[in-house]
Amino acid sequence: MDPNQNDVSFTPYQPGENEEYMSKDMVKHFRDILEKWRSQLMAEVDRTVHHMQDEAANFPDPNDRATQEEEFTLELRTRDRERKLIKKIEESLIDLDKGDYGFCESCGVDIGIRRLEARPTATLCIDCKTLDEIREKNRA
Repeated sequence: MDPNQNDVSFTPYQPGENEEYMSKDMVKHFRDILEKWRSQLMAEVDRTVHHMQDEAANFPDPNDRATQEEEFTLELRTRDRERKLIKKIEESLIDLDKGDYGFCESCGVDIGIRRLEARPTATLCIDCKTLDEIREKNRA
């Protein structure tokens, strides 16, 4: 699983007429997405641990050993990115509990339902994220 992709399936949220942003139902929708995503990532970590334990072998051929070590290195690198993503998901769940989720941490405006569905751990609105990326590009 690509840690940058949210593979959790869900029905896009359709707010009711005059429904307030981050209503109780909307918060539940995003909590479900975040919790399912975290569960998938944690299951992937468990699978990797079991795979590495099961597949660990002391191959007499140095080429076979090197191939296995490279495979394990790639898996561990992916799991490390997923571990960081799990931390972001947990931070998003804390923000949900505090009532801060869904609002740009830079300017305070609504991040938006569709952006949050595409990237549930987003902390910046699209305008602030674009400015952030431009600044980053100029620093490089």
